[in-house]
Amino acid sequence: MRNFAKFFITPKGERAARNGHPWVFGEEVTKVEGSYTNGDLVDVVTNKGKYLGTGFVNDKSKIRVRIISTNTNDKFDEAFWERRLRYALEYRRTVMGEQDFKCCRLIFGEADQFPGLTVDRFNDLIVTQTLSLGIELRKEMLFNLLIKILQEMGENIRGLFERNDVKIRLLEGMEEGKAWFATPLLPNHGPMTTEIVENGIKYTVDVENGQKTGFFLDQKYNRQAVAKIAKGKHVLDCFTHTGSFALNAAQGGAASVTAVDISAEAVRMADHNAKINGYDHVMKGLEANVFDLLSELFNNHSHAYDFIILDPPAFTKSGSTVKNAIRGYKEINLKAMKLLPRGGYLATCSCSHFMKEELFVEMLKDAARDANVSLRQIEARQQSPDHPILWNVPETYYLKFYIFQVV
Repeated sequence: MRNFAKFFITPKGERAARNGHPWVFGEEVTKVEGSYTNGDLVDVVTNKGKYLGTGFVNDKSKIRVRIISTNTNDKFDEAFWERRLRYALEYRRTVMGEQDFKCCRLIFGEADQFPGLTVDRFNDLIVTQTLSLGIELRKEMLFNLLIKILQEMGENIRGLFERNDVKIRLLEGMEEGKAWFATPLLPNHGPMTTEIVENGIKYTVDVENGQKTGFFLDQKYNRQAVAKIAKGKHVLDCFTHTGSFALNAAQGGAASVTAVDISAEAVRMADHNAKINGYDHVMKGLEANVFDLLSELFNNHSHAYDFIILDPPAFTKSGSTVKNAIRGYKEINLKAMKLLPRGGYLATCSCSHFMKEELFVEMLKDAARDANVSLRQIEARQQSPDHPILWNVPETYYLKFYIFQVV
């Protein structure tokens, strides 16, 4: 006997749900039958009462219900969640392979039917970020199950660190914070840093203070694509963060690599990573504003670089700021195209879901027209498959990545 509250929704919401989109927005709810508490499971039904799915409710959120199942026979017990976790982990082991499974995203929110949950693995440490109340209320069970499954797989995990220091939690009625997850399964978690190996390159990852969860895993195979064409090139890696693209270029045989970031701490970390990999003779960090640096190089008629990499932070995190973001993306791409010699190479990307692929492509065409160059496409890529794209959930597709020769 189901005793969940029923949420009746509009025809528009019904169409989205039937097409497989897991979000029901507040304005799409027309009527509620039954009692509930925020974080509970509730049933979503059509205006005629026909079942559409079951999900977590939160009246404090714009997304009022996050659907997790469309099967009326599902019992949302521990066995249900264990099956779903195993499914996600087995997918990663298959698509990433044994080696890359040690350093990848294990849970990617809605794409794995864990709304608002991110789980990253960095060698022997797990880092989580919980952005929905329904998951928050069940995290003790989920995290203990996750650790148990990984240990059964023979994976060495010494600690799970929660990175919940994000303002979006406040909008969901939760507190911000970061701390070790206390569990008898992992009694001695040790330090907050660990060493990972990605594409044969070593990095020190600080799970407490690094950006997001400590390291950006989604560009893993895009970095390999850069390494493939870097041999003998003089490379300028813009927005370098921990130096990952720069290091892959160095590993690919670049003649020289300049790794630029506005953050002194990022430059320090990039230099550190260059040193521990033995590339400090080829790669140098530079603390600078990328916009200013590209202008300065162009104005000085610099011919120092024949391969430029643009991996900026998300210039837009909402639909309302897309126009400003397009201007920002165009500015750096236009400057890079003007700076490169004919026959030079450009790797460029956007990590914002709101910067749709067609907008990004149009911006690149505009920049090339204004720079009076042609773009010869070498590769068009996306996020790595541990960040799977669900075609019925467009929000899961966010990373656009292109490599061109500028001719």
